[in-house]
Amino acid sequence: MANDRILQVGVLGATGTVGQRFIVLLSEHPFMRIHSLGASERSAGKAYAEATRWKMQERMPDQVRDILVKSCDPMHFDGCDLVFSGLDASVAGDIEKAFLTAGIPVFSNAKNYRMAPEVPLVVPVVNSEHMSLIDHQRRVYGSGKGFVVTNSNCSTSGLVVALKALHTKVAPIRRVVVTTLQAISGAGYPGVASLDILDNIVPYIGGEEPKMEAEVNKILGNVNPSATAFTPLPDVKVSATCNRVPVVDGHTECVSVEFATETPPSLEAIEDAFKSYRCEAQDLGCPSAPEQVIYVAKEADRPQPRLDRDAGKGMSVTIGRIRECPVFHVKFTLLVHNTVLGAAGASILNAELALKKNYLS
Repeated sequence: MANDRILQVGVLGATGTVGQRFIVLLSEHPFMRIHSLGASERSAGKAYAEATRWKMQERMPDQVRDILVKSCDPMHFDGCDLVFSGLDASVAGDIEKAFLTAGIPVFSNAKNYRMAPEVPLVVPVVNSEHMSLIDHQRRVYGSGKGFVVTNSNCSTSGLVVALKALHTKVAPIRRVVVTTLQAISGAGYPGVASLDILDNIVPYIGGEEPKMEAEVNKILGNVNPSATAFTPLPDVKVSATCNRVPVVDGHTECVSVEFATETPPSLEAIEDAFKSYRCEAQDLGCPSAPEQVIYVAKEADRPQPRLDRDAGKGMSVTIGRIRECPVFHVKFTLLVHNTVLGAAGASILNAELALKKNYLS
């Protein structure tokens, strides 16, 4: 891989909130340049600034304001080395397949291919080794250089970081119970109606709980020796309860874990596992990899979304309130930035890993 290579990238679903987050993160990327922007037919042909209701706290980058938005057809993305997909699941499946079969790698935030047996479901600070399935996927689709790598559900992303540290550095996990307090940005725009969320908590997010429960076992599982299939993590049960709360960004999760051991590990061993956790993206020098994957908060009332969601520029998970659980072995509270590590930031780091691993050559 040439160290000075510049990647030309496209963003699908560029006018949505996830697409906007992609644009913010890519605008200052050291070796990725925004080449093309795609959205629905009603936005096609308009300048990006005209087509978009900008919802990010950061200003719209000047470099994208005058780019003409195109329909999400591979023929309009000639010259792109890869595309990032922030598409809604209602349209993502067919569009992403068209791009990968056209030979254009896709790094997707959508749910459509997450559980497909030939598709890596990668939280980049957890299971980057699952990208070894890309060559098999290319054979399945006959896609040449094209492939699709998905990142996880936004609430899953923070949970699996903590569980990976515990499962690999402390003891095998048997059961997990997680209750989420999820930010409104996770619902996109216009998202949850103000009369539903202000002064309120909504104890239901459609499809969220089954996604969390299924994705954990795939992410924490293994790829077989021939790199042709996944082996899910066996004998681990996850029970999720998901709530929408009136917070803009940052998913808080209350987690209880039971280990597959007779004697529970000490709280000191658990805290040390969190603090010392490292990932391949750090070792490979990927620019979006956080300096510290997990921050352990010592304050009794942390983590808090407003104070901790931007840890590691949104790519770190903050864990606090580590204590014994009277039902399981340990319980703690974690916080993940749902639109960075939980969405666009994960896809960008996945692309950096793919480049380092020569899947984009």
